[in-house]
Amino acid sequence: MGRLSIRPVLRLAPRLLLVGFGISALALADGSGGGSIRSGPAFTNDVEGSLVRAIVSLREQGLKHAMSEIDGVLDRNPNFRLGHLVKGDMLMARAGKPVAFASLSPANASVAPLQDEARVRLQRYLDAPRVDDPPAPVLQLGSSQPHVLVVDMTRSRLFVYANDLGRPRYVTDFYVSLGLNGSEKRAEGDQKTPLGVYRITEKRAKLPDFYGPNAYPIDYPNDWDKMQGRRGHGIWLHGTPSTTYSRAPRATDGCIVLTNDDLARLHKYVDVSKTPVVIVDRLELAKRPRWDAERDEFLATLDKWKKDWESRDTERYFTHYSTEFRSERGGMAGWKAQKRKVNAGKAWIKVGLEDVSFFSYPGDRKMMVVTFEQDYRSNNLSNKTHKRQYWIREDGRWRILHETVVS
Repeated sequence: MGRLSIRPVLRLAPRLLLVGFGISALALADGSGGGSIRSGPAFTNDVEGSLVRAIVSLREQGLKHAMSEIDGVLDRNPNFRLGHLVKGDMLMARAGKPVAFASLSPANASVAPLQDEARVRLQRYLDAPRVDDPPAPVLQLGSSQPHVLVVDMTRSRLFVYANDLGRPRYVTDFYVSLGLNGSEKRAEGDQKTPLGVYRITEKRAKLPDFYGPNAYPIDYPNDWDKMQGRRGHGIWLHGTPSTTYSRAPRATDGCIVLTNDDLARLHKYVDVSKTPVVIVDRLELAKRPRWDAERDEFLATLDKWKKDWESRDTERYFTHYSTEFRSERGGMAGWKAQKRKVNAGKAWIKVGLEDVSFFSYPGDRKMMVVTFEQDYRSNNLSNKTHKRQYWIREDGRWRILHETVVS
């Protein structure tokens, strides 16, 4: 069969919607405003690239070329279920028959997860975030953090950013499968993916085939989760079984699942115990001036907290703490009494902050999570600690809600 234009295809199968890829894919193929692959981001994965090129080929190079792209994918990845369904739909379109994959009837409910996978994979290139704009949650990377991983629940995407003198710089991104029941994990077994700022704690290998070649657990529940009464454990980044190329966008018990190929690619961006993982409902990319202003404001706030501590003006130092402040040892009153007692014995204080990172914390409340290496020196005590703080926006300024010594 020779080249096939999109209009005959639509006459043969009015409900085709370009092999079931929905409105976004149709807009891409027929030029109705869905975007342009040529002007979009580079393909991060050969399989995904072939899938998207196959849809473009329906308009630009015909069904024969589109079939060639899909055949190449299946030759390399015979377990790619979405690829098989796309090929089947293309064959049915060529024969002028109804396309099962495009149908939304209950009889075809089993293909709905694959329709969702097609949608989010294609949407990455139809509605691509501008990689030159900084991710709003990532405001400062510490010197010990070469990369940060940002998981976008809505897009089913994991973005990798490099540390460029403390600022995030886009590197690449991957399709991921996430919690069957969505986001905001609260309880054991709720099959939700947590929202928050975490870190990779270890690398695990020699696991059951279900997890793929290896896994990277994160530290859910973190301090903030525990304070909010959130429970559960075992949230990992991991791969797929050897019989499965990829899973649907919402298919896990809460873990973040990549294809095994992409998990292998991710490896070089992971530093165990150092790499932050930021999980958000939808990644917002900030305009540079606004992002710079928010970053600079918080850096100035952190520096003022340090200087007021060094001044030994204890009451002024207390103004940096929220009325809701909770320390590891209890509430505000006991903590203030202990600080007054300690500071009364100081002739001088010097505080050094190194390896500072801070991230805007996902959620309804405006909050920042900060980590740093603290070098505290005074006339009668010197120590070095790794500290984490949670700051909230209160009465128009940043104040500390909780702080803890990590190590």
